[in-house]
Amino acid sequence: MRAVLKFGAACVLLALGAGAASAADLIILTNQGATPGVRELANAFSAKGKHKVTVIQAEDAELQRRLTEGTADLITGNPTPIDELVKGGKVVGNTVTPFVMAGLGVSVPAGAPKPDISTVEKYKAALLAAKSIGYSRGCSGTNAGRGIAELGLTEQLKAKTTFTTTGPVTDYLARREFEIGIQQTNIMVGVPGTDYVGPVPGNLNKPCQSNVGVLAASKNQDAGREFIRFMVSPEAAPLLRKTHVEPYK
Repeated sequence: MRAVLKFGAACVLLALGAGAASAADLIILTNQGATPGVRELANAFSAKGKHKVTVIQAEDAELQRRLTEGTADLITGNPTPIDELVKGGKVVGNTVTPFVMAGLGVSVPAGAPKPDISTVEKYKAALLAAKSIGYSRGCSGTNAGRGIAELGLTEQLKAKTTFTTTGPVTDYLARREFEIGIQQTNIMVGVPGTDYVGPVPGNLNKPCQSNVGVLAASKNQDAGREFIRFMVSPEAAPLLRKTHVEPYK
């Protein structure tokens, strides 16, 4: 009987230990375009009480430092950068999961006249009428540029186009460095010093995809996988839509 009791007690201790080990403080590194949605998901997931998720928008030196030191558990990014991290052994390949699509929008400096961009032709006219235009060289900028190329305006707009280098397009708009800015809607709506005009119209609105994956150096890979499952669950969809993006599927 004593042997049975000892065995039972040992099983309970093992179970408790497993439960404690399964709780984790996760750190997810996010790209700028995915950050608002990931924060919504992290708050909801953390509220469940099992794992805590801290969101860090890490770029350039900070991103490289964390990747080198292994001080994070997950990372989001556009498909090409994530694929490169998989090839470099930084991300666990079979965890890579598309989770969000962010459409393009147009904003202007606060108080400036809002151009009519309700149709492709009116959007084209607004770009031609603007004295200055700005967008990034990232995914949203690349896609904005593709739309401009489809309109046959690349050369015509070149002299009045600014390519942003640091920070979101809205920072430049707030400083009135150009008249029209194009970037992902989810990082443009409601930004002080700017007014959101609306989405880029029709098939010119080419959304940016963000994927998520578990970092190979993470000590919490099971918890990381659990968070990814939550990120693509039906429960996550309305949370993402609150931030002006769409779930991947």
